[in-house]
Amino acid sequence: MSLVEKVNTLDRRWIFLIIALAVAIPLVFPFSMDIKVSDHVRTVYETLEEIPEGSTVLCSFEYGPSTMPEVHPMSRAVIDYFMQKNCKVIVMALWPDGLFMSRDILDEVCDQKYGREYGVDYINLGYKAGNEVVIKSVVESFWTTYPVDTRGHALSSYPIMHGIENLANIDFIFSFSAGYPGTIEWVQYAADTLNKPMSTGCTAVQVTEVVPFVQSGQCSGILGGLSGAAEFESLLMENGYMAELGAGNRGMAAQSVAHLVMVLFIIIGNVAYYLVRRGQRKF
Repeated sequence: MSLVEKVNTLDRRWIFLIIALAVAIPLVFPFSMDIKVSDHVRTVYETLEEIPEGSTVLCSFEYGPSTMPEVHPMSRAVIDYFMQKNCKVIVMALWPDGLFMSRDILDEVCDQKYGREYGVDYINLGYKAGNEVVIKSVVESFWTTYPVDTRGHALSSYPIMHGIENLANIDFIFSFSAGYPGTIEWVQYAADTLNKPMSTGCTAVQVTEVVPFVQSGQCSGILGGLSGAAEFESLLMENGYMAELGAGNRGMAAQSVAHLVMVLFIIIGNVAYYLVRRGQRKF
């Protein structure tokens, strides 16, 4: 059997193995990539830079495990940035799974990395059912919407909530979104209503829905999908906020290598198929 015939009849399990290695190796041995930062991502960074140190920010988690690879890296990077600017971070979730996503990020960044004090530097209000009704409710009052936090304690027992009656007392809103309810609802029922600045990180497929709000000035930039997270991390590294490659950059490297390998397999497969068919026509 010729080499071309062997390639044409290659066991697909070898292809799966090579693709798996193409994904795993960049994750285990990360390397930097030359990433071009988009205008939307740069706008997010420049907007966050304008927030004074010590500001109180609200971060809302509207995604789950299915979109975790896209949104989790950007939520990690943004929360890390807020911690470095000594911002007071109030977290809530409009999705049930958002509660677990937020806990994972807060434990990793606030507790383990920076050793910040719960209830003083950050707080997790948790999930509340109701979609945009919850947004309208916190516009009026955090205290009536969330009588207790995720630990079951009254908000009045936490220093971070002193003087924070409702969303009007928040300096900035950041939505980590994978759909409805999410960024669009925060723009419509909170940012516009109170004239509050906000930005968003969302899945790549949701970017086209959010762009009109960015173009109108209602939302300051977008971190779109895994590439948006990697671009934001690159800006953080350039400006001294990150010392090593983040999950976004590592994920983009793995994705890029995997795509390259798949394209090579497609080219090799088509060439082998063509050569075999040409050889058959000679007979």
